[in-house]
Amino acid sequence: MISSEATLDGVLGEPSDLVRAKVANRLNALTRRFVDLSPFMLLATSAADGTCDVSPRGDPAGFVHVLDEGTLLVPERPGNRLADSLRNILQNPHVGLLFLIPGVGETLRINGRASLVDDPEQLEPLAIESRTPKLALRIEIDEVFTHCPKAFIRSDLWNHETFVDASALPTPGEIHRSLNPAFDAETYDAERAERYARREGLY
Repeated sequence: MISSEATLDGVLGEPSDLVRAKVANRLNALTRRFVDLSPFMLLATSAADGTCDVSPRGDPAGFVHVLDEGTLLVPERPGNRLADSLRNILQNPHVGLLFLIPGVGETLRINGRASLVDDPEQLEPLAIESRTPKLALRIEIDEVFTHCPKAFIRSDLWNHETFVDASALPTPGEIHRSLNPAFDAETYDAERAERYARREGLY
């Protein structure tokens, strides 16, 4: 078991000066492009007791609004109402963001502090399909840096030839039924697909 940073550094080695120097405390014209072109972002949060959560966020590219070089505004779209990320933020404002762009190996990481806002003037520009979100996350940036594409190269993530057909996986209804044998998986899956086809509940 590795139990100290010194031991860890002995195994991994020290980061280069170039790697250390790439961390900034705000966006610039170049790193902002990743935010503007990204349709998908992962949000990491943790509660006061240290339990963690990672949640996907997605919309048309540019859905995360850059208020200024040190501040972002992320719309909170309708979900399952568990609101794990939001409840964590109320306890612990520190968050991590990972911006992905389809087909691109480089990613952008942002660490900062989040707060929940419901000010109509801030929320109105975040509307899609004439629906304004009830809440948004205001992120005060602490760190910004790009992440190398090694994980994407190793996983071959964007290679269409490696894409898995959904039929190889259990459906959400089947997973529910594995927890409750009386659950009507087929009806649940069919109704869910119909709702998404109507774009019901997306905004």
